[in-house]
Amino acid sequence: MKLRFPDEIKIFDKVDNGHTFRTPGAVYDDVKLTLDMKDDRLSVQIVADTTPLLHIRFRWNFAPEEIRRGIHIMGDAWERSYGELEWRGEVPHRFMPWYMLVSNGSDLSPDTDGRFTEAFGVGVQPSAMCSWQHDPRGVTLWMDVRCGGNGVLLGGRELHVCDVFIKEYFNTSAFEAGKSFCKVMCPAPLLSDTPVYGFNNWYYAVGHSSHEQILKDCDLICEVTEGLSNRPYMVVDDGWQRIPCSGPWNAGCELFSDMPGLAKEISGRGAIPGIWVRYLRDEFDYCGLPSECYLNAREKTLDASHPAAIEYIKEVTGRIVSWGYKLIKHDFSMQDIFGVNGYERGGYLAKNGWSFRDQSRTSAEIAMDMYRAILEAAGDGTVILACDTPSHLTAGLAHVMRTGFDTSARHFERTRICGVNTLAFRLMQNGTFYTVDADCIGHSGRIDWKLNRQWLRLVAESGTALFISADPDLTTDEMKEDMRLACKVNTSGYPDAIPLDWMENQTPEVFLINGDVKVYDWYAEEGTHQFIPPADPEY
Repeated sequence: MKLRFPDEIKIFDKVDNGHTFRTPGAVYDDVKLTLDMKDDRLSVQIVADTTPLLHIRFRWNFAPEEIRRGIHIMGDAWERSYGELEWRGEVPHRFMPWYMLVSNGSDLSPDTDGRFTEAFGVGVQPSAMCSWQHDPRGVTLWMDVRCGGNGVLLGGRELHVCDVFIKEYFNTSAFEAGKSFCKVMCPAPLLSDTPVYGFNNWYYAVGHSSHEQILKDCDLICEVTEGLSNRPYMVVDDGWQRIPCSGPWNAGCELFSDMPGLAKEISGRGAIPGIWVRYLRDEFDYCGLPSECYLNAREKTLDASHPAAIEYIKEVTGRIVSWGYKLIKHDFSMQDIFGVNGYERGGYLAKNGWSFRDQSRTSAEIAMDMYRAILEAAGDGTVILACDTPSHLTAGLAHVMRTGFDTSARHFERTRICGVNTLAFRLMQNGTFYTVDADCIGHSGRIDWKLNRQWLRLVAESGTALFISADPDLTTDEMKEDMRLACKVNTSGYPDAIPLDWMENQTPEVFLINGDVKVYDWYAEEGTHQFIPPADPEY
């Protein structure tokens, strides 16, 4: 289908209640929606004085010649994926955040004659949470412009909702079509000057760490990267601060009594200091902010729309950088801003009936304003790694994004489901949106190294971010040699890997890497387990 004005527009100003239009624009009461066809995009703007705006829905009906049979469809995820990304047949009620691809054939075949892929999406950094639906008779685009769970109150401001793109690709693989479309949606990604790789001990230590343990980990990553000019990062994850998974962020805890000193020691050993932070959580009201800086809907969570909260976030960022940390991994903002994880509520996301204090901005705008503040406060020379952030809102505002739910140092099944899935299905975004981080290679002695070795090699050769989390006391010389080779390959700038069996396999095994076909075996001898990654608290 080629880009055109929608056949039907519906604007919702109440839950389950809206106004329907069959024109390129829409006007009722004090609401005016305008559509502009600009080159290859459909630009969507809306303005209202006092009417609360919740959702906008576009519908395109297929002409008879546009109806496709024998197709498969895939979409993206709101934030990290949770092992659910896949190509499927028609599922009309399926919500696909941000973009969807519709394709025929199989990428396993090198013959692309007769292949087609239709791509439907919105440009990155939209002012709405956008998702798609596909059915045999047409496609639907939903634009959630709410402020929290209530309608946004624009007060006469014109909101640029999003830019809509619809593209057709012929005689090429679905992967190459998808990567080309990602470049259309994000013409200006924010990328680091050098490949990002290193060590993060969360996956084997799970928060049980210390100043001394971090230095022991640092010694391991420096040992296996000796001689490489691009130095690795040593990321201090959750547990360095006073309260686990919460602020304040002004000092370390008893086991991390000197955070500037730790950064200096990491640098002195030959690695680059990195650190984890959850900006919006204040479990015991230790951050020292006035009550109006917190959400009424969720206790202990800062209101990202409040100017004082943003100033606090910038202050925290500046302090961390002044300590000497050159990578900031910020986490949990999807959960803290929207009140849900990406997999929990399908297309509707935030529950109804609450809002931020600043009701004049959409949730998407509030999130992006926070990410811009972090990036600005961090300054040049600091890499931003975003985790648990909406993908399309992150592109262009972070150098690296964790694209999948946590892998494991104890259950390889979790790594297969979450890690392999997100690596394969979001490789299109690597270098086009940001650098993809499919998460760590976790080693605690509980996983057969032959499985972890394959995961290590695939991540290394994919050109995505490579982070290792291995207990130094359980790391053998053989494992060190595998790590040494992986780090060398990863930082040398190999071309992207391409999943070949991704249209048939949710955790692909066949990849094209540097012109060679490689086949992986992600299964222990006993096969799969009854294991649902988001439900298991153990890593």
